[in-house]
Amino acid sequence: MAADRAALIALTALAPVSWGTTYAVTTEFLPPDRPLFTALARALPAGLLLLALTRVLPRGAWWGRAVVLGALNIGAFFPLLFLSAYRLPGGTAAVVGSAGPLFVVGLSALLLGLRPTLRSVAAGVAAASGVGLVVLEGAGALDALGVLAALGSTLSMSAGTVLTKRWGLPDGVGPLALTGWQLTAGGLIVAPVAFLVEGAPPALDAPAAGGYLYLALAGTAVAYWLWFRGIGRLGATQVTFLGPLSPLTAAVVGWAALGQALTPLQLAGMALAFGATVAGQRTPPAPARAVPAPAVPFSSAERNGRKDAMDVTDRALRR
Repeated sequence: MAADRAALIALTALAPVSWGTTYAVTTEFLPPDRPLFTALARALPAGLLLLALTRVLPRGAWWGRAVVLGALNIGAFFPLLFLSAYRLPGGTAAVVGSAGPLFVVGLSALLLGLRPTLRSVAAGVAAASGVGLVVLEGAGALDALGVLAALGSTLSMSAGTVLTKRWGLPDGVGPLALTGWQLTAGGLIVAPVAFLVEGAPPALDAPAAGGYLYLALAGTAVAYWLWFRGIGRLGATQVTFLGPLSPLTAAVVGWAALGQALTPLQLAGMALAFGATVAGQRTPPAPARAVPAPAVPFSSAERNGRKDAMDVTDRALRR
């Protein structure tokens, strides 16, 4: 049982590891200053591919929920993510995202009725402290808009992660179909904004086409399926504490492939963020408070998912 859980955590961790390569791919292979088009090219093709594979569409209340989740996890997250990637050094941009555990701990208290434990808050503060070490060390090279975009993308993704756990899965639908819904909805939200703001798509050379293909398949379709699958089986808070693996990956890629230097203080911040990741997988159960029932009736699968989120004997506040 412990081995199965460890394997599940390891597979889920592949999502933030792949996202950590996004910054190097964006700055080295993709057309400059096209964050909206990049977000569109990453989300919509992957979403349509998953829709074609699963051949399942939302029903009833899930049309609205798919749009909300798609807006938070994709429609707002992707443009802000790529804006930060264009304006900040890769490692710095990714490390800002490790503030996500604190956002998820707070949102889980509001939306899932899970009270923060001392260990989860301490681990979240440790992750945020790691962010602070890296950001303060590189303050001379930081762009204020880039930092705000990175924080905004983290908040958007955190809210989407918690709502994904709260709503669970509809009857007869797996995480692959749910991923396709969200990617398609998010891509359709980004599309008109991208064309209005950035104009026609840029001409693509072979490296750019390869970069977009990698981001759409490995960094989006596969990674988001693993992420949402992990949320359903592990919990929103625990999964979010895997987020610091993204900055760690970005820092290693930046150092090994791009020649980006890391100071001792920045390395200390990375170590602190990694320690928070490990601690986030071992957070104990937390008392739950009542959560107001939503206006839309639950299906049987959703009732089970909500019960799981509120049953402190079966669920732990992790990450």
